[in-house]
Amino acid sequence: MPALLSLRGITRSYGPVRANRGIDLDVAPGSIHAILGENGAGKSTLMKLIYGVETPDAGEMLWNGVPIRPGSPAEARKLGIGMVFQHFSLFETLTVTENIALIVPGSRAELARRVRAIGAEFGLEVDPAAHVHALSVGERQRVEIIRALMTDPKLLILDEPTSVLPPQSVTRLFETLTRLRDRGVSILFISHKLDEIRAICDRATILRDGSVTGTLDPRDHDAHDLARLMIGRDMPAPLPKTPHPPGEVVLELAGLDVTPDDPFAVALSRVSLSLRAGEILGIAGISGNGQAELARAISGETPAARDEVRMFGQPVGTLDAAARRALGFAFVPEERLGRGAVPEMSLADNSLLTAHRNLVRHGLIDRRREAEFTARCIADYDVRTPGPEAEAGALSGGNLQKFIVGREIMLAPRILFLAQPTWGVDIGAATQIRHRLVALRNAGLAILVISEEVEELFEICDRIQVIHAGHLSPPRDVAGLRVEDVGKYMIGAEAE
Repeated sequence: MPALLSLRGITRSYGPVRANRGIDLDVAPGSIHAILGENGAGKSTLMKLIYGVETPDAGEMLWNGVPIRPGSPAEARKLGIGMVFQHFSLFETLTVTENIALIVPGSRAELARRVRAIGAEFGLEVDPAAHVHALSVGERQRVEIIRALMTDPKLLILDEPTSVLPPQSVTRLFETLTRLRDRGVSILFISHKLDEIRAICDRATILRDGSVTGTLDPRDHDAHDLARLMIGRDMPAPLPKTPHPPGEVVLELAGLDVTPDDPFAVALSRVSLSLRAGEILGIAGISGNGQAELARAISGETPAARDEVRMFGQPVGTLDAAARRALGFAFVPEERLGRGAVPEMSLADNSLLTAHRNLVRHGLIDRRREAEFTARCIADYDVRTPGPEAEAGALSGGNLQKFIVGREIMLAPRILFLAQPTWGVDIGAATQIRHRLVALRNAGLAILVISEEVEELFEICDRIQVIHAGHLSPPRDVAGLRVEDVGKYMIGAEAE
């Protein structure tokens, strides 16, 4: 059959950076086609060109054999192209229903009913009346997927759609995508989870440095082969955790209670944990169960009772984020843009956000030190960018994540707290980040990780706790723990 979508020689540059270099791509009707590549390989740029967010510098785009050049997402949607972005395109001050009403016709009541119905059918439950600013990252992803499905697309572009979904919802989502494919809908599927691509995709196109290096059937290759084709080298083995006795307790939550002002946020009840030097403690859980509220309480963004949060033996519940950082605390938030970095600012100026104690002298910014610090972070953490003066918002999600993680580690903290450290990061970069964390743990650093990647937690953590409905389970040693045991806590069955 002729291709639904064909790209010929598609090229896009941003100044000296060539994001796409003569891309050729054919997407067949009724197929699920994967786009594979490292962070910065040009995947997201290519999807934005198809969806009309960006315009190619050269090349041709054909839709059912007819040349097209969508100049906006609205034009793309009229053709039958829908997209779910990795970085969300929602207005935070509007409700879920109001956001959907911006592109989907219908009364508010009818749209709310459809949101509930699609959410129940596909495991994407979300409150239609909730304001987006009160939703977790995972819940916002659900809104994006629901909104795209409500436009009845002929081609659906999904950029990391499963990165914040629990395993149960991933299975249901795949069932949905399979039904859509069987009805003739084509799907472009970007994911770094190679086993997912092998499970659901019919074809896979591999990008490296903005160019196509091959198209294949992913079912004919194992995950190791795909990883090698994608990054051009073999994947290193996981770094083993060095056995040593537990160190001193450096972070302690003692019956932490948080009642948020936001009625849509999750209240925390009697949350307790103890983090020791030289260990990695992981927090698992389905998105929207209190992870964001817990992160804000630990980082100092949300105040707590004085003795409910202790660092290095002293009460810090009433100290703000800056005061906790001054004690030797570093934090990587799950929201890269907005909390982890300011998109309009250069990487060098973003370094100042948390490294200012090392980069400011006598009240003045030391630009030389700032540039050296940023350049070292870029080099040590393989951040694909022209240099320290590049805007943070111009980086791919994975490269920006590598920069933020590197910036915090370079502060030489005594406690390192990371929320979703490898979300949207390619397999090579994710492996690099995990290696760094285990090496830091082996060197005696105390590390707390919130992650919805259960396999990641089993790989790097010494102990795991699970958050569900604002409650934290008792800690369990990873040795002897099963994924199924964690899954029971995640859905609340173990608590019952």
